[in-house]
Amino acid sequence: MSIYAGIAITLGFVLLAVYSRNSRWLQGLGFTFMVLAFATAAFTFPEFFISWGDFELRRTIAPLVQLILFGMGMTLTLEDFKRILAFPKAVFIGFGLQYTIMPVVGFSCAYAFGLQAEVAAGLILIGSCPGGVASNVMAYLGRANVPLSVSMTAFSTMLSPVMTPLAMMLLAGTYVPVSFLPMMWTILNMIILPLILGILIHHFLPWLAKKLVRILPFLAMLAICIIIAVTIALSRDDLIVVGLTLFAAAVCHNALGIVFGYNAARILGLSRRDCRTVAFEVGLQNGGMATGLAFNVLESVQAAMGSATYGPWSAITGSALASWWRRTVKDETVDNEKE
Repeated sequence: MSIYAGIAITLGFVLLAVYSRNSRWLQGLGFTFMVLAFATAAFTFPEFFISWGDFELRRTIAPLVQLILFGMGMTLTLEDFKRILAFPKAVFIGFGLQYTIMPVVGFSCAYAFGLQAEVAAGLILIGSCPGGVASNVMAYLGRANVPLSVSMTAFSTMLSPVMTPLAMMLLAGTYVPVSFLPMMWTILNMIILPLILGILIHHFLPWLAKKLVRILPFLAMLAICIIIAVTIALSRDDLIVVGLTLFAAAVCHNALGIVFGYNAARILGLSRRDCRTVAFEVGLQNGGMATGLAFNVLESVQAAMGSATYGPWSAITGSALASWWRRTVKDETVDNEKE
């Protein structure tokens, strides 16, 4: 890609992001376009996203992930965890599908597409992470069960210190060495502690939380854009070699996650509304967490390529699916309604 083409494409995505704010057809895609703008800029000018002087930008990834999870915690209350008792069947089905379908499909896609060891481990890693805040947003846009989505995200995230290292040991361990305890400790430090801090501030200092939530969503979206940009800049040469293959594997991973998640939930007796919720929760992963673990535990830029590819693509498919469901599905207000 030439410099001029890169600049033109970057500006095009920025303009689409601005235009989407007032477009019914592009509703919900603004953030996706900004992610693509940052990704294109990083691919075109990698030197600006690798280091500033002696400071390496990869060192910002862990703090940025913590910022994202802190913001997520700010949106949660203790009631969200109590709500799990109101949806026990649905929450446990979503949790089970999250940590079985996505790691196994990630492993299968990595094997089928013949990905190199560390790249394959990265695809399995993104599949072994819980859902992120994006799934809650898409659940809202797609007329799914938002309280259930929030409960699933909270539950799967809180158990990720055990489930993510376990899935990685069982599946990615065939590609790269995976140590359970270091990964568990990193997840506790990078994911759970900022999440709990956000929840506690929301509960005990609501006045502060009310002020912070005005800027935290924007900062979280900016953090995701920076994380993806830094990862792409660092792995640019590798992406040129394996980019199309990895992209194809990520597309299959995402599609199978959404399809299997929806249909498995349906087979297990959930309503169509709750099945849409599970589909988003299974198909949209916490890419920031996967990137942080790739850099801080696996210590591999190549492993971070999985989340850098899967994240933007899942944002596109999630937004498109939410928009389609919003236009074609009636508004259901009964959680357990069977259609």
